[in-house]
Amino acid sequence: MSNPQSHRWHPRLVEAAIALHDNQLDVAERLLKPHLKEDPFDVAAIRMLAELAARIGRWRDAESLLRRAVELAPGFTAARANLALVLGRMGRPAEAIDLMDDVLAAEPDDPGHWNLKAATLGRLGDFDQAISLYEDVLKRSPRQPRVLLSYGHLLKTVGRQAEGVAAYRKSIALKPALGEAWWSLANLKTVKFDEADIAAMQAGLERTDLDDDDRLQLEFALGKAMHDAGRSDEAFAHYAAGNAIRVKLVPHDAAKISRTVTRCIEQFTASAFAERAGGYEAPDPIFIVGMPRAGSTLVEQILSSHSLVEGTSELADIPTLAQAIGRYPADVLKLTAAERLELGEKYLKQTSVQRRTDRPFFIDKLPNNWLFVPFIRLILPNARIIDARRHPLGCCFSNFRQHFARGQAFTYDLAEVGTYYADYVRLMAHIDTVLPGKVHRVIYERMVDDTEAEIRALLDYCGLEFEPACLAFHENERAVRTPSSEQVRQPIYRDATEEWQRYEHHLDPLKQALGEVLEAYPGVPASFLQR
Repeated sequence: MSNPQSHRWHPRLVEAAIALHDNQLDVAERLLKPHLKEDPFDVAAIRMLAELAARIGRWRDAESLLRRAVELAPGFTAARANLALVLGRMGRPAEAIDLMDDVLAAEPDDPGHWNLKAATLGRLGDFDQAISLYEDVLKRSPRQPRVLLSYGHLLKTVGRQAEGVAAYRKSIALKPALGEAWWSLANLKTVKFDEADIAAMQAGLERTDLDDDDRLQLEFALGKAMHDAGRSDEAFAHYAAGNAIRVKLVPHDAAKISRTVTRCIEQFTASAFAERAGGYEAPDPIFIVGMPRAGSTLVEQILSSHSLVEGTSELADIPTLAQAIGRYPADVLKLTAAERLELGEKYLKQTSVQRRTDRPFFIDKLPNNWLFVPFIRLILPNARIIDARRHPLGCCFSNFRQHFARGQAFTYDLAEVGTYYADYVRLMAHIDTVLPGKVHRVIYERMVDDTEAEIRALLDYCGLEFEPACLAFHENERAVRTPSSEQVRQPIYRDATEEWQRYEHHLDPLKQALGEVLEAYPGVPASFLQR
């Protein structure tokens, strides 16, 4: 089949495209699914349905649909480019980069494709090559606000903050209501907005043609501006408005996470672990798990300042491997010793594309891996696992204030983020009971109060000798790809531990969801320890 762009579209597809553009995802789905029942080979419709799936975080569905589109129409370059984008966001950039070669061979003059290749190289950790590619694109097409935005992201990652800010500002000059650019400035945490910036963002919100994505990011950015100005009630109103839009776009099923935690506790008993010795015994990985915004990037920065430890990124390999075996957690204990060994070895092989040094240990700091700690213990029994934990009100409200580029759907509602935190504490308490001493916990407030003692304990757990560079972690010039990138380039500070107190009168839904977990911190409720 030739490229479907050259064919006349069915009127239903035109309507679906308009609905997607307007973020009316339910309307688009109602149009696309019946159309594909009538014409299951319409690759343009398949690609649209894949886009819909990606927008709501159903990445595996999006991948399957796009592979079907490419299979039916090998010349459908747009679908191939979309597949590369989806693979990159699923944590599989090595597969994505291979597809990009075909995309660029077919359409070498499209700056969007070069932008995607540069972003994919960034995900692989090839920062110098990615920056060079962005610069080549911008030389040819300098008035590209989204390319400037992506370029700014990468400059921030490698610590070139002033140049990153300049790139964000240039993108705003070209597109003043570009919400992502404003939020990117806010997300640096170190940029303070002036009155002209605030006025420009407020003007953007007043536009009638503003889409939901730009609107929610402007709301989050204005929340940060008002927070910095000490106008806490106005800040909360902007955060709440941004979160309300995000919840509508990416709903979260809190009950599903709670059920999964309960099943993990029922299934992963002390005897279940004792009966399943083995796995891939390499000691290379150090996992940092827990809640986002709980100090995991700080712990990573400390450890990666050690001469034997390499920092990588938030890697998606563990969730991907766990989900590929079937239902999680139901099918994990069905794995044979040979299968557990194979999965551990596969993890090491897949993550090797992120390695840039010959240091013997490396860090995987995907916070959400807390749900997969039992799986990690079964396939990688010698891996170190560190649980980074922060005061529940400070941590959860920091998540509510943070707009994540993707994922973390639980953070956009105070009650849901509280429930998620409680479920995380519940599972980790069970792990402490059935595998005592296997997980090392770092309490953020203790790290602030007695940094050297906590760092020494952390290194001791990892089997590492103390090195003074770990105390001077803020001097580490490595690339950091998380929202805390600029904060961990500064000495440790206390301010963040108390910021939530300014908003306490807004936090009743969060407190109710946390329940006894809030009262017990930094310990855990006694009910979590009763087995």
